[in-house]
Amino acid sequence: MQIKTRPPENKGHHKSSQTRISLPAWWRAFRYHFVPSSFLPAILGGVVAWTQTGIIHKWFFFLVVLGVTLNHIALNMTDDYFDYRASVDQKNKKTVNPYAGGSGTLTSGKIKPQDMRFVFTSFYVLTMIIGLYLCAARTWWLLAFGLFGMASSYFYTAPPIRYGYRGFGEISQLVNFSLTIGLGAYVVQTVSFSREAFWVLLPLGLMMFAMIVINEIPDRKDDAAAGKNNLVVLLGAKKAVWIYAAAMITAYSVILFAPIFHLTSYWIYLALFTLPWSARASVILKRNISDMSRLAPANLLTIRAHNLTGILLIVAYLIEGIKNNHDFDPIFFTAFVLAVFYIPAAISLFFKNFDKK
Repeated sequence: MQIKTRPPENKGHHKSSQTRISLPAWWRAFRYHFVPSSFLPAILGGVVAWTQTGIIHKWFFFLVVLGVTLNHIALNMTDDYFDYRASVDQKNKKTVNPYAGGSGTLTSGKIKPQDMRFVFTSFYVLTMIIGLYLCAARTWWLLAFGLFGMASSYFYTAPPIRYGYRGFGEISQLVNFSLTIGLGAYVVQTVSFSREAFWVLLPLGLMMFAMIVINEIPDRKDDAAAGKNNLVVLLGAKKAVWIYAAAMITAYSVILFAPIFHLTSYWIYLALFTLPWSARASVILKRNISDMSRLAPANLLTIRAHNLTGILLIVAYLIEGIKNNHDFDPIFFTAFVLAVFYIPAAISLFFKNFDKK
């Protein structure tokens, strides 16, 4: 596989980036609108544990959510950094589709590559410190979750593995953004495993898989030119549409049938309220597969469907906990943590103008 070298830096932009720190640019580099796909399964795993046991370890709960959030932000910047080095996302497509390509902060010169590398490395170090503390405090079984999660985050685009360039990135995200994070959060609370937690978390992973696929479609030509052979590049855009639809259908099928087979609470049917958004996204995707600007609403609907599904699954298990006569205090704590971490993402999605200046 041939990987192009990155182009020379724009010296004009480089000079301006030395004179000031642009907080909006760093916020854009974080791409926080994608981060709920990490902390929502973390919160859900903790809430499922509370529903089953009646106990929630608040400090550990908060650390898990913080750790996966830092790791996801580091993943986003790692992806930006190594794609920039490989000459992927050189064209600024944010004016056409705000969900295509990377953050654009490196290609525009708003952030220097070495600065971004320092920040994402720092975030990985903080994540490791949190993870090792949780291992020491709870169980060293968590080390397997942590190592797999961090390694797959870093090597998604980083050499020598670059598995996101080899057609394995999408399935890895499915596993990571449901089972690795959510079951890890469950283990932190209970030091055990749960079949119920697995089935509750699986729909979020399938939706994350669909989100990755639909976000890759507008980038497919640039990705192919740079040797980034992800699933969309390997199979083509038309097949990617069907893969997207299949992932979404499977996610809602799990939500529909899991309670019938007594695998989860019936309250998860609340998550079916997001089905119209996903159906609408599928229609838009099929009709506008070659038009990035018209495809953008489908990207947004997919993100919103994933996020609201996660929130409704959390609400479902909070209701289940109330039904089991558990204390109300963890409910308020969970709502507080959810609000603190989700509100910035909601703002980013509502005002989806990511500093095009």
